[in-house]
Amino acid sequence: MNTLRGLAAAAAVAVALVLQVSLFPHLAWDGIVPNLCLLVVVAAGLARGPQLGTVLGFAAGVALDLAPPADHVAGRWALALLVVGYVAGRVRQDARPSVGTVVATVAASSFVGTSIYALTGLVLQDHALGTGDLLQVILVGVLWDLLLTPLVLPPVMAMFRHLQPDRTLA
Repeated sequence: MNTLRGLAAAAAVAVALVLQVSLFPHLAWDGIVPNLCLLVVVAAGLARGPQLGTVLGFAAGVALDLAPPADHVAGRWALALLVVGYVAGRVRQDARPSVGTVVATVAASSFVGTSIYALTGLVLQDHALGTGDLLQVILVGVLWDLLLTPLVLPPVMAMFRHLQPDRTLA
């Protein structure tokens, strides 16, 4: 069952990554696109806990760092999504989260992930954006992710739950 879950997770990240780098740049708002990979990582963390969220976050982050047209130092998204996966997984308390919890987790995870990415860019002098520009990017990123939450999280969370049902319910 772990192999099937791994393949499903890899497929979910691959689909999210392809959509994020091919379709969504045409729908960008001030050059900012939604982070579908982040939403898949949050869904995995909420559905299966911090271990899967962290591992999938790192893998999705590396894929996002290396996917064309990557214009930044590799590893920034890997760090950001690793933290996001862990934080989202810690929200899970062996019960299905409520709608409010899911929305709050997506907002917090998007803010944290995008902030880590932006701050590592400042530390590494990777981009020449000012602090005001970074705050706008973070805010628009959070709004994008919240808008797509109802479309992405329910099916991805259901997929992870279906691949490995909770053992406490058996």
